[in-house]
Amino acid sequence: MPSGGEKQFLMHKIKYGTKDIFFEVSRSKRKTLAIEVHPDSSVHIVAPERSSISDIEQKVAKRANWITKQQKYFEQFLPRTPEREYVSGETHYYLGKSYLLKIGVGDVNEIKLKAGQLQVTCNESATPEKVKKLLAHWYYKHAEKKFHTLAEQTFEKFKEYDFEKPHLEIRRMAKRWGSCNTIDKITINPELIKAPAKCIEYVLVHEMCHLVITNHNKNFYNLLTSILPTWKKWKMELERKMI
Repeated sequence: MPSGGEKQFLMHKIKYGTKDIFFEVSRSKRKTLAIEVHPDSSVHIVAPERSSISDIEQKVAKRANWITKQQKYFEQFLPRTPEREYVSGETHYYLGKSYLLKIGVGDVNEIKLKAGQLQVTCNESATPEKVKKLLAHWYYKHAEKKFHTLAEQTFEKFKEYDFEKPHLEIRRMAKRWGSCNTIDKITINPELIKAPAKCIEYVLVHEMCHLVITNHNKNFYNLLTSILPTWKKWKMELERKMI
């Protein structure tokens, strides 16, 4: 949450081909507009106080090619989770805890968490592709149950605000943990089931805040902090563990 002396940021986006470029805008007494692409690939615009949003969007559009090149450059330095091979001995995560993958063959397809292991039993053969599909299904079913439980608990924290309980959709997204249509639906990435429950709660709170305040402005972060005072901690934990 920005303190009283910090700049107020507003989130906007433009279309560049099939890609959305999201950017934050802050105002200053400078006479020209500055575009900054940070190492986390976020885009920050520092604009003169009297610049209109349409004028800012036009200037961002003109620099869109440069912005995407900068983002691509920085992305190569971001830490990445190694590609999974779905073989015994790999580390996999569930609700923030690490488990060693143990693969075996049995009578039925089955997955259990036991003694620090994620035990996958396949009927007939245990190919990496089959293990991958079984795990994806297992993660999704657990995400469905856990996310709905957490969403119910999170919604209770917004009782004083005038919106109906949003519909919860669980859908894979390439680069987002969650999204909100700002009306009646929240979408959550099932990959979040691998993160600690508090990180999942943070994403749900963040998206429900958008049902009250659309933009990422000072009021939004004030609301986020009032609902979940430790949100910064869980945001950092999510970024640290899940990139």
